[in-house]
Amino acid sequence: MSLLRDNVNMGPKSLRVQMKSFVTCAGVFNGISAVLAERAGFNALYLSGSGVAGVMGLPDISVTTLSEVAEEVRRITAVSRSPLIVDADTGFGEAVNVTRTVRVLESAGASGIHIEDQVLPKRCGHLDGKTIIGSDDMAKKILAAVQARKNSDFQIIARTDARSVGGLEDAIERAKVYLEAGADVIFTEALESKAEFERFAREVKAPLLANMTEFGKSPLLSAEELQSIGYRMVIFPLTAFRAALKTIYGTYQELYRKGTQSGFISSLMDRKEYYEVIGYSDYAKEDLELSRGGR
Repeated sequence: MSLLRDNVNMGPKSLRVQMKSFVTCAGVFNGISAVLAERAGFNALYLSGSGVAGVMGLPDISVTTLSEVAEEVRRITAVSRSPLIVDADTGFGEAVNVTRTVRVLESAGASGIHIEDQVLPKRCGHLDGKTIIGSDDMAKKILAAVQARKNSDFQIIARTDARSVGGLEDAIERAKVYLEAGADVIFTEALESKAEFERFAREVKAPLLANMTEFGKSPLLSAEELQSIGYRMVIFPLTAFRAALKTIYGTYQELYRKGTQSGFISSLMDRKEYYEVIGYSDYAKEDLELSRGGR
């Protein structure tokens, strides 16, 4: 099948199948980053709300909309073949809003979403000053999400930010409530030691997702360590995005100072490699075949 037709979004890919073994998700922030992640070997992807906002030059404080997130999901799933987990923040409102959020993001090609128990406007999970809603209110959101999905493979991931607010005990108890409400996976944000990850895995009998973001409250545990503890999934939300930003900024500085790229041309992806990444020749071949009437 041609690349053009093969890349058309055919709906969510199965994350449930991937979860039969440990799932390592590359944090992506647009279509080209998803393509590069897959070329590097990843077969599961993650779209951070902070990444969506950051690409737009905005902070992660609930200023982006469901439509903007869904559009980024469509762009990513149109050029990738791996399951995509999407950060849906607080579900973009109350339980009725969560219903629409699930329908929109599932239709856009997401394979699962996580929703969190923060009060709007939310804050980055590794910053202080967060406020969380009641566990009963969060359970209603989870139930709404479960009932709204059309495909049972679409994963509903419940995130709790309670560790930094009410402590580890509260986070554990909330996780159990969220499981009872129907969550497929539990994501506890901002655990502060390996021992806390271990205790959580002992006490919460469910598929667990770990967030290995940089410069936060959690220690940077490897995928192998997390799997041995009992976790099922890990996300690296902004690692590539942060690396890209630093590289881009340094490039602009050097280009502005010198007025030429000749001093760092060897560090750039050349035209041939770039065309290989985006499948330029496949598109050109498709265009030629179509101009000849498909012969």
